Order: sequence, then structure tokens, then C-alpha cells
Amino acid sequence: MSEQIQQELDVDRFTLGLVGPDQEWAGTVADGGTVRTHTPPACWGPMITPEFRGGHEVTRPIRVENAEPGDALVVQIKDVEVTSVATSTGSMAEREDAFGSDPFVDHRCPECGTEWPDSVVEGTGEDAIRCAECGANASSFGFEFGYTVAFDEDRSVGLTVGPDGAADLAERADEAMALPENSRQHPILLYKPDEIPGTLGHLRPFIGNIGTTPSVAFPDSHNAGDFGQFLIGADHDWGLADEAALDARTDGHLDSNDVRPGATLICPVEIDGAGLYVGDLHANQGDGELSLHTTDVSGRTELEVSVIKDLDIDGPLLLPNESDLPDIAKPYTDAEREAGEALAAEHHVDDVVDAAPLQIIGSGATINDATENAFARAGTLFDMSEGEVRARCTFTGGVEIARLPGVVQLSMLAPMDLLEEQGLADTVREQYDR
Repeated sequence: MSEQIQQELDVDRFTLGLVGPDQEWAGTVADGGTVRTHTPPACWGPMITPEFRGGHEVTRPIRVENAEPGDALVVQIKDVEVTSVATSTGSMAEREDAFGSDPFVDHRCPECGTEWPDSVVEGTGEDAIRCAECGANASSFGFEFGYTVAFDEDRSVGLTVGPDGAADLAERADEAMALPENSRQHPILLYKPDEIPGTLGHLRPFIGNIGTTPSVAFPDSHNAGDFGQFLIGADHDWGLADEAALDARTDGHLDSNDVRPGATLICPVEIDGAGLYVGDLHANQGDGELSLHTTDVSGRTELEVSVIKDLDIDGPLLLPNESDLPDIAKPYTDAEREAGEALAAEHHVDDVVDAAPLQIIGSGATINDATENAFARAGTLFDMSEGEVRARCTFTGGVEIARLPGVVQLSMLAPMDLLEEQGLADTVREQYDR
């Protein structure tokens, strides 16, 4: 690892599907510095490439100056640029003979039994990924229902293509997906699915997997309370003994379509240097990621990072763009404040509490479990009872689904005095120009 602290750090190397304290560092960025990345697609490419130990291909961890366990890392998302010109996606079908207990993690060749076998590409289609040892189809996944999408030059819309278009893109899959030089995945365009041709979709790119390194190793796709369930009792190297062991997660795998340019993410720091990592860019996604997968793309990000000392959180906080907040969780307008003051005078209320938006991320085995997790995290952060959290989020917020089966965003207009106590007030003021 280089000890040189850089004000601007460009990152172009990736892990083989794992996040944890034993991964090689990408470099060190200054507290207040800028990180730029060019990442390959995640999910489908790593899923069909049997060398991977997790379902994504994310950057090596980035050390941030001054970040220590018990702090929080502020990540301002300045830009997300899609570089792929097409992708394939859909709902998945598992090839049960090509893995042990988890098709995302413990791959093995169904013929020769080699674990995490090296693989080669032979032709196109769902049998194109071959074991380098014996030549068998070594991929753990195919499509239950799949489609291929081509993007316009401005990456503002995407159109699903038919068999001829999908076959053409499969023949030039690496180029069309703009795989970065150091990527090690096979491009999913090789599979050439061609359902629902002629469907036009709006694009709005965001980052699906972004966070800080947990204190123990996780498959990168399983660093969340829902996908992490697959690790409990698993007999591979990253299996966990019980639900309590999953508390070491940092919930980097969010799949929230609000983690886009203009948003600010606040992440827990569990290791020295924080270990920020980035990947899994999506061209678009409806709330919930209902197919469990969406339009995975290569792309560039620009992020500004800074440290909040002694903000001990166990999961991410999100400050979305104001337009992405629920209406009742948006900052008060001047007219609303004036109306509130008038009501206070009329009804003998001493003060109108100043408040600002905050989202607490929760994750768990189900949406209900994830919501309970968010309630608990909010209660710990603000020293509130669950009843008060529920009340405030009902009256001035709400819950939104980031991903099924279990990642949510719990919105609240949080009292400014509590944000001040936790050292969050300045970050919130900057986000919403208060």
C-alpha cells in the first residue's frame, strides 16, 4: 500500500468479489479529497464468471486520511457517467450442479469439480462460459427471463432489442460493455437474451454498491442484511455461525436508486482508513429491484470524501436529492415555517422545532426485518424510543423500499438539535442549503 496521501485519487483495480480488511489497498485519499473510479458492471458479469467469490466486481478499498473505527465517512456523489452502450439483464435461473450452498459465492465446475475454476469463452449464448480445465459449462446462472438493452448516445433512454440486435452485441460484448482494462469478468451480453423487444425505458444512473469495509471478510454482494442471510450456516470460507455474526456488515450493497449525483452517503468506519469501495453501477432501476437484477453497466464516478469524528453508527445514512425525498420529509419552505409559527402562537406552543431530512438505511431478511433494523438504528442514533421513531417517521417521513427482499430507507425530519449533538448538522445543512 502506498502511504502517499493524494488530494485526488483515481482507482482502476478491483477485487474478485470480496470486501474485508485483508484486501489490497487502492491508495490513500486526503480527508476532503476526491476519488474517481471507472468500474465494470456488477451482478451478471461476476455471477457468470466462476472465478469470483462474490456477485460483484468492486474497487479495491480506498484508505481515507484521518478515518478511524468509530468515525463516519461522508461521501458526496458528484457524478455518475455510464460508459457501456448496452447491457443484458433479467431474472435468474440457477444451475444447481455448478455451485455448493450459494450460487454467488462457492462456484465449482459441474464436471471436474474444480472450485472457482478458471474459465474461457467459447462462442455466445448461455453455454459460452467454459471451465479451462475440462471444457464444461461452468457458469452458475442463466436467465429465467432476460432482455438486452441498447442505450442512446446521451444515456437518457434504453431500448430492448430482438434476436438480431442481441446477437450483434454479443459478438462485440467486451467493447459494448466498455469493460475497464483490469476487469476480470465475462460480459453478460454474451448470453444474448432477447425478450420484450421494442420496450423503451428512462435511464437514471446510480451506484448500487458503495460503502466502507467491514471488519471481517464478506462476499461483496452479501454485505447487507438480506443477501447476508445466505452466509448463515454456509459451509464455504465466508459462512457465518448465526444472525449475530451478520452484525459485522456495513450495508454497502444498497441498490437504492437515490444514491445518484447530488446525494450524500454517510457510512460507518469499522477499520483504520475506512476502506471505501465502489461498484455495481446501474443505468436505471425501479424501486425494489423487482427482478433482483437491473441494468448493470460500466461507468465512471466522482466522489468527495470527508470524515466526521466520533459518529459511531452501525449502518449508512443517506441524504438524497431533495426531489427524491417523500413530500412530507422535504425541508420546510419559508411559508411553511411562517404558518407553523402562527399555529404555535394560536395553540400556546413555545417553539417550532427546527428539523431537516435524514434517511436511515435498514437491512434484514425481509422488508419488515429491514424496517425494524432501521427503527433500531434511528433509536440508537438519536436516543429515541421506537415509539418516537415510528411517530416522527409517520408524521414527517416514511419508509421506502430500496431492494427486495430487505433494504429500506427510513425518512425523518430530524430535529436540528439532535443532528448538532451527533455532528451531522453541518453535513445536512450543506446538502439542503439550510
